[in-house]
Amino acid sequence: MRTPTSPGTPEVRARIWGCRGSLPSPGPETVRYGGNTSCVEIRAADDHLIVIDAGSGIRALGVSLGGKRPARIDVCLTHLHMDHIEGIGFFGPIWDPSSEIHFWGPPSPTRSLRQGLASYFSPPLFPVHLDDIPSKLVFHDVPTEEWEIGPVVVRAEPVNHPGPTVGYRIQENGKSLAYISDHEPALGVDLETIDPQWISGYAIAYGADVLFHDAQYTEEEYPNRVGWGHSSIAHTVQFGRIAKVRRLFMFHHDPLHTDAQLEAMLLRAQELWGAEPGGIALSYEGMEVELT
Repeated sequence: MRTPTSPGTPEVRARIWGCRGSLPSPGPETVRYGGNTSCVEIRAADDHLIVIDAGSGIRALGVSLGGKRPARIDVCLTHLHMDHIEGIGFFGPIWDPSSEIHFWGPPSPTRSLRQGLASYFSPPLFPVHLDDIPSKLVFHDVPTEEWEIGPVVVRAEPVNHPGPTVGYRIQENGKSLAYISDHEPALGVDLETIDPQWISGYAIAYGADVLFHDAQYTEEEYPNRVGWGHSSIAHTVQFGRIAKVRRLFMFHHDPLHTDAQLEAMLLRAQELWGAEPGGIALSYEGMEVELT
């Protein structure tokens, strides 16, 4: 999906390299929407590269850069569950000594972001230790206030999901993109009656031009998965409506859901969304979105 803009208009652009949740799920039944786990490329108006999450989709992103790798890349991690970091070791730029990669992630009371990633980059999970990676790696806990990465303003806030987890909001030139890939805003609350300011993720999503949001379960599946940290499509639509987002993209597809099942979920989501059915869509690998 690509929205045209007038010639020469600066814009933030997003490209999806992975939107599957929990486990890579390649195969003939997932070919339309993709089987790679979470990874979204963000390009600022000046082409600065920001990557949100480093699931298996980040491998293909690295390949696409070829010999035109930027000197600096910023990788914003929502959390350290395996499906959001499993692609880092296969991301080409980390093996390039000339690359500088800044990792941003949620603070933890028990270990630093570097220590968390070092658990993955160590035998027997991975054959190379984090300290032996040749690129320059810089680690940051996300700050409590908004900050700048290149020309964009970034904000992160904790959201409801097991373990330290954040959602991100990226803004430039008056346009905003929110990304909350793993999220259960309805846990223990009624989204229709609670004050919106008390809803997890509300401040990140409010008024966003684009929201990528967890939509892992059907309404029938969710009751048996309460507390797992993900949303039903009904809760996804409720959240998007309450947050007054312009466009909502269903994200973090369940590994057991086929393309046909996802399309049935979209029909239900459009029914719940009501007017302007084009305001909600399924994320898919290769999708491009421009903030206009």
